[in-house]
Amino acid sequence: MATVALHSTAGKWIMVSAILASSMAFIDGTALNVVLPALQNSLQASGADLFWILNAYLLMLASLILIGGSLGDKLGRKKIFMAGIFIFICGSALCGIAPGVTYLIAFRILQGIGGALMIPGSLSLISSSINPNERGKAIGTWSAFTTVVTMGGPVLGGALADAGLWRYIFFINLPIGVAALIMLWFKVNETKDEGVDQSLDFPGAVAIAFGLALVTFGFLRVPAVGWGSWQVYIALTAGVLFLIAFVIIEKTSKHPMMPLQLFTNAIFSGANLLTLFLYAGLGAGMLFMSLNMVQVQGYTQLQSGLTFLPFTLMMISLARFAGGLADKFGPRLLLICGPAAAGAGLLLLSFIKQTAGPGDYWTTFFPGVIIFGLGMSFTVAPLTAAVMGSVSDHFSGTASGVNNAVSRIAGVFANAIFGALAVLFFSGALQPRLKDVNLNYQQKQEIMAQSSNLGDAHVPYGITTDEQTMKKMFHESFISAYAKIMRTSAGLAFLGALMGAVFIKKSGKTGKSESQ
Repeated sequence: MATVALHSTAGKWIMVSAILASSMAFIDGTALNVVLPALQNSLQASGADLFWILNAYLLMLASLILIGGSLGDKLGRKKIFMAGIFIFICGSALCGIAPGVTYLIAFRILQGIGGALMIPGSLSLISSSINPNERGKAIGTWSAFTTVVTMGGPVLGGALADAGLWRYIFFINLPIGVAALIMLWFKVNETKDEGVDQSLDFPGAVAIAFGLALVTFGFLRVPAVGWGSWQVYIALTAGVLFLIAFVIIEKTSKHPMMPLQLFTNAIFSGANLLTLFLYAGLGAGMLFMSLNMVQVQGYTQLQSGLTFLPFTLMMISLARFAGGLADKFGPRLLLICGPAAAGAGLLLLSFIKQTAGPGDYWTTFFPGVIIFGLGMSFTVAPLTAAVMGSVSDHFSGTASGVNNAVSRIAGVFANAIFGALAVLFFSGALQPRLKDVNLNYQQKQEIMAQSSNLGDAHVPYGITTDEQTMKKMFHESFISAYAKIMRTSAGLAFLGALMGAVFIKKSGKTGKSESQ
């Protein structure tokens, strides 16, 4: 397959169209974290509703992204990429006009289907079209720009939410998507693997979709019905059985959506384990930091978004440089030190108590954000380069799909599991604080029921007590839960660094497996 130079005209069109399309998908995730409080008030959504709004999209993305990558390899990367962009912008437009929570969740599912076709297409186009000796730099460029847009999402989201325009988070995707479609149609050539079996793995897609959906549903039901409920047990058990069935289907299928032989390559396996742990920590850390700032620390949504600017600036400065280092020296050291630094940043952020608001940012959140951002800046491009460099070109879409699926699965499970844990931590911290409050048992139970709203908890109607005292209790309980979530997130990042040390053995350039 003919490849082009990164700085050629064709190379530039490939990069711009891939970055624009990917940015739409990534910006939605981070921008939504910041606008959740405004969305919660506007649509009268519960805490569980918020996690479903996040997870409906991530769930479809995680479930179908593998088949999206496989479709691109078999039917044409540009064709599937463009189909994904079209579906995504249609879903975005519908999200923007959604009249209620149920509609928004349904339209987020449509967005997820589009994203599953679109996201692996961007990296697959780059990997199959750009010269191999410039691939790390190209992926570093893609990582830098998409991460900048991703981290710029909170700023944009905060500004729109404070102005009462949170719906424009979705509408912003329309002009970006249309521009990407026009570029792809006129300026980018089609690439696909000729002679490859074009059969599709529908049983595998169904098994992983049901598996992930049921496991996520099980965890999301915990705050409402408790860990001992039959609903939780049945959903989690059925979900695990579907995931086991998925592995068996992939092992026996003649045309699997996730070829298990890819995992015989230690670098590919290790990089994906690193992705799973690091992105679970990243997703939970960013979500709860945003909720803490807006709901407890007194930041506006714009101020909360602006706190991520140092992270964005570091990604602009360092991601491409880190990609070049991975090309030259190999990704091993970067994939040990980067996640470890990110974990140290999350750990530092976990010690923040009640602050005086945005005025205290520089001495409270800022140091942790800097260390966290530094770690991620040196991890993202080398990690992606390690994954894409560990497989041969005809598996590029599938490899991209697997790695993106792993990062989205990490996000889904982080939101579902950490959401359930946060409610348990919150209620566990609130219960002893209520012992000295002069209320009857029924009133205390009504206050405890507010645990599911986390930082947005408020005194139930009809309970006459010192509102400031109750507000302080809620805030202290949230901060206690936040600390435990952030420390767990840090532990996951450190686990990611361990995966880099154990599996990424090569000290030189990432090598491809001979079997592939």
